[in-house]
Amino acid sequence: MCAAGRRRGRRERALLWCVLVAAWEAAWGQLRYSIPEEMPKGSFVGDVDKDLGLELPALRERGLRVVSAGRTQYFSLHGKTGHLVAAERIDREQLCESVQRCVLRCEVIVEGEMQVYEIEVEITDINDNAPDFQEAETELRMSETTSPGSRFPLARAHDPDSGANSLQRYELSGDEHFSLAVQAGPGGDQRPELVLAKALDREKAAFHELVLRASDGGDPARTGTARIRVAVLDANDNAPVFGQAEYTVRVPEDVPVGSTLLTVTATDADEGMNGLVKYSMKKTKGLASKIFHLDAETGVITLVRSLDFEETALYELEVEAHDGGELFDTAKVAITVTDVNDNAPEISVRSALSEISEDAPSGTVVALLHVQDRDSGANGEVRCSLDGGVPFRLRSSQGGYYRVVTSRELDREEVAEYNVTVRAADGGSPALRSSAVLALRVLDVNDNAPVFAEARYSARLPENNAAGALVLTVRAADADWGQNARVRYRLSEGRVRGAPLSSYVSVQAETGALYALRSFDYEEVREVGLWVRAEDGGAPALSSNVSVRLVIVDENDNAPQVLYPPPAPGPGAGAGAGAGWAGVELAPRSAEPGALVLLAAGSGALRGVPASHFVGIDGVRAFLRSYSHEVSLTADSRKSQLRLSGGSCCDTLPARPPPDEPAPLLGEDPAAAPVSSCARTSRLRDASLCCCSGLAAPRPGRCRGGVRSQAGSASRGNAPAAAASGWREGSVGPGLSATAAAGGGTRADFAVPPGQVLPHSPCAGPGGDALPTEPSCPHM
Repeated sequence: MCAAGRRRGRRERALLWCVLVAAWEAAWGQLRYSIPEEMPKGSFVGDVDKDLGLELPALRERGLRVVSAGRTQYFSLHGKTGHLVAAERIDREQLCESVQRCVLRCEVIVEGEMQVYEIEVEITDINDNAPDFQEAETELRMSETTSPGSRFPLARAHDPDSGANSLQRYELSGDEHFSLAVQAGPGGDQRPELVLAKALDREKAAFHELVLRASDGGDPARTGTARIRVAVLDANDNAPVFGQAEYTVRVPEDVPVGSTLLTVTATDADEGMNGLVKYSMKKTKGLASKIFHLDAETGVITLVRSLDFEETALYELEVEAHDGGELFDTAKVAITVTDVNDNAPEISVRSALSEISEDAPSGTVVALLHVQDRDSGANGEVRCSLDGGVPFRLRSSQGGYYRVVTSRELDREEVAEYNVTVRAADGGSPALRSSAVLALRVLDVNDNAPVFAEARYSARLPENNAAGALVLTVRAADADWGQNARVRYRLSEGRVRGAPLSSYVSVQAETGALYALRSFDYEEVREVGLWVRAEDGGAPALSSNVSVRLVIVDENDNAPQVLYPPPAPGPGAGAGAGAGWAGVELAPRSAEPGALVLLAAGSGALRGVPASHFVGIDGVRAFLRSYSHEVSLTADSRKSQLRLSGGSCCDTLPARPPPDEPAPLLGEDPAAAPVSSCARTSRLRDASLCCCSGLAAPRPGRCRGGVRSQAGSASRGNAPAAAASGWREGSVGPGLSATAAAGGGTRADFAVPPGQVLPHSPCAGPGGDALPTEPSCPHM
């Protein structure tokens, strides 16, 4: 109990000293702790929270984790206390068998601050292993002629503990013929040798039994034993002798398997079987016997497994040369492995952002990287770089750490996502390279206003439209993303004829469709100007405006209006100047002056309007658009009909004469002779028309093709409007009838009594086309 208490007290004092050292080291950015090996999982290692000056609630918000350099995580952080604890049981001999000081390194990363703290934990040894001989029993054969003082190497004990707990001494017991000598090896290790103290006599003793004991320096000490049996042989007085006591060779780590590394040689002065030398490799603890092969006959050492400088840089072997009489000699072989650039740099992403706002300032850290190369010298020197064309740069830190930071402000509308390639190359020749890709998405900021597809919009809307009719659609695009790119439309304030603009038109907020809320009247509103605003969904929102011009298009929604003469008197009234009028409008109120068109008399609209009244209306400027009309003879015309087609028109007519006088015509010559008839088979006896196109009075002449007599309704022609002379008085003949209508289709018929005038129109051929005029017909 007392010994156990003393050991527990020493362990507690050692832990207290380690904690004090760790607290001193924390001030320099590095923590050092020390714990004994074989501590159970969850054992306290150090108070990281306190030693780094961090507070536990803040650590939970910012994120704190431990990263070990190797594949196995030996330490972890306690979630409630912030203490560094052992993640599993640690066996020092397994981790650091050939290392005097066993140190495990890890790193504490504060992710929110992108900070790294290095921690070194020394694993101290406890005396948990006794010295052990690889073979519990060994047999030696010695000739009886062996001289006293001869030395024979013995198998060494192995104690994986370190310091005072390691192997400290050997002891031999069992026979007076032998003694023990301990030699110090190159590395300070102890090599036991059996020394023949007294000459052997096989006849007295053929065998000698010895016990070799190895002890460590623990408290209490641990021991291991091996039994040695010495067989005495008959005379063979020459042992093999190696040419060198120690062989050394340097080989690169990439030497091919099967290569010869070196050859050991030994000679024996004896003859016959006593002089036949064979080679063997002493059994050693480790992988040496599995990596190298020694040929028993030739002494050639070859490679049977690949070498790796990063695993082991030096191998030490012991070879023996035996003769036929069982005498032998030993030699040491040292194989040094040289480094070759066979390891590419390793890039580890310790912490990285997956997305970043496009307005993040220059210098923002987006990733924390660790780069290392397991090679040595120039082969292990690493240079890091980023692929060009990205707004990022590398910033070197301590211990192979790099930070990837922004080099300028980002623009999501230009690049929405980056794949940043980090490349690392070592200093070998040729250099080995590796790379890692960081995917980073740029978050949108509302920095773009909507842009309309057109600088201005215009549309034409026929009057008398239905309420709710679609006028046009305006469209605006926003280069931002998500809610920042969602565009809504609305009208700017305005008034039309004293009423709010919103009572006339509306815009659909989502689509930009512009609708008419009421029916427009061209005679009241001919044009509407307005502004449409497009606004995005950002906070604050950005907007832009565009002008829209809405033109109202006229429709023929007003019948012709009779301006003169006044409406016909009622039944029983006497015949006067206005006799024969039906009281129907001849021109729409909105029509331009002259919009009167002659239609076929068969339409039955109006009849009996005196021609003098029709042409004598004040201020009428009439031009005939594409039209056809018929002028029919009355009862005494022998049932013949006169058809006129073409694009004749009347220019400005003279002012209205007094009601009791006939209406004069432009270019009228009262003394002119009657117009000659056209040369056709079917001739009109008492009435004819001549082709004229000027304002001057036509001269008598002949129309090519004449006037064709035809029965049936009138046809509509396609000739454009052209200037013509007006009405020309013809021969006195039977009464004619004709029809007048506005361009929109409203009609009025009138009769032409004998002695009145007819409108001059180009003569038409059989197909209705205008015929060319003869020289006797003047033209423009």
